[in-house]
Amino acid sequence: MQTIETINNLLNGLVWGVPMIALISGAGIFLTYKLRFLQITKLFIWWKGTFSQLVKRSEIKDDRNITPFQAVSTAMASTVGTGNIVGVATAITLGGPGAIFWMWVSALFGMATKYCEIVLALKFRMVDENGVYHGGPMYYIQNGLGIKWLAAAFSLFGALAAFGIGNMTQANAVSSSLEQMFSIPPLYTGIALSIICAVVIIGGIKRIASVTEKIVPFMAVFYIICVIVILFMNADRIPGAFGAIFEGAFSMQTIGGGIMGYALIRAMRFGIARGVFSNEAGLGSAPIAHAASRTKEPVEQGFWGIFEVFVDTIVICTLTGLVILTSGLLDGNISGAPLVLAAFNQSLGELGGIFFSIAVLFFAGATMLGWSYYGQQCLGYLTNNDKIAGLCYKLLFSMLIITGATGGLTLIWSVSDTLNGLMAIPNLIALLLLHKVVIDLTKRYFAQR
Repeated sequence: MQTIETINNLLNGLVWGVPMIALISGAGIFLTYKLRFLQITKLFIWWKGTFSQLVKRSEIKDDRNITPFQAVSTAMASTVGTGNIVGVATAITLGGPGAIFWMWVSALFGMATKYCEIVLALKFRMVDENGVYHGGPMYYIQNGLGIKWLAAAFSLFGALAAFGIGNMTQANAVSSSLEQMFSIPPLYTGIALSIICAVVIIGGIKRIASVTEKIVPFMAVFYIICVIVILFMNADRIPGAFGAIFEGAFSMQTIGGGIMGYALIRAMRFGIARGVFSNEAGLGSAPIAHAASRTKEPVEQGFWGIFEVFVDTIVICTLTGLVILTSGLLDGNISGAPLVLAAFNQSLGELGGIFFSIAVLFFAGATMLGWSYYGQQCLGYLTNNDKIAGLCYKLLFSMLIITGATGGLTLIWSVSDTLNGLMAIPNLIALLLLHKVVIDLTKRYFAQR
């Protein structure tokens, strides 16, 4: 076990060190430039193309695949998770309030990255004998670049990562929260989550999508309302919170006698890193869900990627950050989820803990559903969509929820973290090498409008 931990720490330092963060950020900046700042210049177009679909039925008749909104709901189910709570709290604790600003920066360029991922996923997706779409980085690496071993590497990392960061760590967050607030034994929580998850994911993408399209809007609105109530109660502290964000973002202070500007470096590092973890732009996970959409036009589905990053980071992560900063608890000895829980309790009393536990339950539960599909699709690529292998994966995924709910997960979290970084490398290579395909499809789309 010690050997595994040593090897993982070495790999983690490489895949999530400064070079990787620079690669993800650099790719986002490069793609934004090549797309002529699409996320800004075409703001009203992608805004209308996404929000209008929230109240409009899909005109494409296809009972074998899912609607555009179901696709983005499945993607957001995995994206909007405990990282929007724990990740933000960690970023602020380690990088200071200025980390929030750098999360915004990562989101701005991450919009272009995720847009490109989704456009490529629809362009190079494949359809099986039943008329069901399969896509994602493994398919645009294979069909776009012709590098099968790189596609297989992505799939292997994705299939394994789903067990950790998309399963056991999420189950542990739920069981810990429910035990703390309602004294529910973790084993009971794990069994209940395992059964519910199995019932949903064994039904395939259609059932997962039908559940996530209901859960995701509810959990997002529920959390946003709770946070807005807290911010309304602390309204006089909001200007100071924004002041701390902008001051910390460009602070040239030393920390602990360190070099000048060390505070700025830490704010950038943890803000960008946690922003990437939050919205998953560049990791290659979300396009797997988007590829299952019945949408025929890649660019229109790509707009949902921009929308997804906007809601996840600009809206939800910012609100979480403001709750922490207006609570006055940042200088205490708590961090992570307990810090956000304390901020909820401070304003809402006992109800705060209840609301927080409900939010964690839905956030983590939705993440498990989304990642179960990602992992199964990655395995499907490696096994040529073998049904027996797929069923075994789903059952194992469901059973490991119990393990996650009842055990300590320090090493599992760290290994999953490493696997996520390894997923990003093949995906970013493909994005940079195939960016001209995205540019051509985008130009053609707007030329036809």
